[in-house]
Amino acid sequence: MSSHNDCQHPDDDEAVATPHQPGRRRFLQSAAAVATVGAAPHLRAQTQGTPGAAPAAPVAREAVPPRPVTLTVNGRAYSLQLEPRVTLLDALREYAGLMGTKKGCDRGQCGACTVIADGRRINSCLTLAVMHEGATITTVEGLASSGVLSPMQRAFVEHDAFQCGYCTPGQLCSATALLNEFRNGTASAVTANVRQRPAQLTGDEIRERMSGNLCRCGAYANIVAAVQAVHEGNTTAHDASNTTQTEA
Repeated sequence: MSSHNDCQHPDDDEAVATPHQPGRRRFLQSAAAVATVGAAPHLRAQTQGTPGAAPAAPVAREAVPPRPVTLTVNGRAYSLQLEPRVTLLDALREYAGLMGTKKGCDRGQCGACTVIADGRRINSCLTLAVMHEGATITTVEGLASSGVLSPMQRAFVEHDAFQCGYCTPGQLCSATALLNEFRNGTASAVTANVRQRPAQLTGDEIRERMSGNLCRCGAYANIVAAVQAVHEGNTTAHDASNTTQTEA
């Protein structure tokens, strides 16, 4: 019987390796060590600055002072002191005191802040107030005239086109501008031939043109009916003082 134990574990690579053929375990350990040494300078360069240099001090940014901005809103000139970064929405609400325009998503997705600037409906949360100096701006407060609701406001009341009313100011401004766009021959995504004037303001046309205004209460069917009624001239006069104020 042999005096030494000839049994070897089959997984012991070190035992079966020859002097000129290193084991798998030792090879993997060596490869990992080489990779670590090669990456160390790059890691050190990313985590450290120039040797001996002091840490970089934070850059001091001076506040931009407010500047005078004159906005013409609902036929009245407002002289405001605004920072260049103030949005038109915040200028209307916080500086001009016109609280009818609502702040919904504040990122141009809901349409609650829609106003009319030089005849075009825009999301006031996505534009700066200083960009509209000299422009003619209409908010929901400016739709009524001499205490009489506009045809669109009357139609919204008659057709119960609002529930909570939060989105209603934006809906009214958007719908008012929509009719002007249609009268001017502006096509939409559902117009059969965008090179020609739309033949008629159908329900599909209204829904497409109002798609940028969201109503969480789901009053869409009544909103379409109200817009259609104004387009067809089927509205009656109402005194604004005796009617629910949609700009509140």
